[in-house]
Amino acid sequence: MARKTETRNVLVTRFSALGDVAMTLPVVYDACAANPAMNFVMLTRPLPAKMFLCPPPNLKVVAVNLNDYKGIAGMRRLLAEMVDKHGIDTVVDLHDVLRTKLIRLFARMRGLRVAGIDKGRKARKALTRQSKKAVVQLTPMPTRYRETFDKAGIYVAESFKSLFPSGNADLNASEFNLNLSKGEETWLAIAPFAAHDGKIYPTHLMERIIDHYAELPGFRIFVFGAGQKEEKEIERMAKGRGNVVSMAAKNLGLPAELALMSNCDTMLAMDSANMHLASLVGLRTVSVWGATHPFTGFYGFRQDIADAVQLEMVCRPCSIFGNKPCRRHDYHCLNGISPSLIISRIDAKLKSVKSNE
Repeated sequence: MARKTETRNVLVTRFSALGDVAMTLPVVYDACAANPAMNFVMLTRPLPAKMFLCPPPNLKVVAVNLNDYKGIAGMRRLLAEMVDKHGIDTVVDLHDVLRTKLIRLFARMRGLRVAGIDKGRKARKALTRQSKKAVVQLTPMPTRYRETFDKAGIYVAESFKSLFPSGNADLNASEFNLNLSKGEETWLAIAPFAAHDGKIYPTHLMERIIDHYAELPGFRIFVFGAGQKEEKEIERMAKGRGNVVSMAAKNLGLPAELALMSNCDTMLAMDSANMHLASLVGLRTVSVWGATHPFTGFYGFRQDIADAVQLEMVCRPCSIFGNKPCRRHDYHCLNGISPSLIISRIDAKLKSVKSNE
């Protein structure tokens, strides 16, 4: 295990989707905090790079467009650039896909120290297979990330609480451009979308939840989404509701959305990136699970498992990522969850949050 005074230049790789990279952030920040003499370089895509706010002084986040580094030669060149520019002597691969495996291979050929994540793929298959499922809690991804740093001889503390040192971001800060004042209002964040149908609560049922809170005095609802299709859906949900705000329409960017989340009281989200973004700012989140399951290891960082809304069904979970078609053809795992159940969970979480203020 490394000494706190040991000087090393560590390259950390994770190129995947926003939520996956979000789960690495607390672990990376904790590694930086525990090893102030080491320099860390987080190598990721441009969009996830934007969420690494208030970074530790020994962390540099490098965003790359992978189209500029195609194939085997591209990965060789990417590693060479990182070594030449940052003096990399250690590679910690938190992704374990073809691209990062190539980076690890070339790093070994250079004599660098290398550690790669074990994703537990065999256990995932056992959890999601059609029959004789092994429905057990798999190792959470943040734990797997910590274990990977441990393989590289790098100690990781457990001190991360929020991207914002004070807990709540200053909404009037110029870099966020939010121009919002909370006052005595209750702010509810809702993120109704996900990447795949197996993770999306039906829109007509979600509207009933939004309508319920929109009719309550003193509530403001912020609905998060991205892209034209989601923006149109949110506009329809918010139509005629002055206290329902479409964040997709505002398009303020990831840092501003994180700042807003840090000031909300509770979030309702799917098994999606927004659940993980909320976790980065300490926002308590009620999450809805359909084809996927918290046991897969992708639950929100430091979220309460009691806040996961799900139906016990013999076919669940059928997928790690929610991208497989429903074998029943009806997505009962989502359609069977009543809005009143979700509302009761949100109310309980709001009561808990308010009582702790």
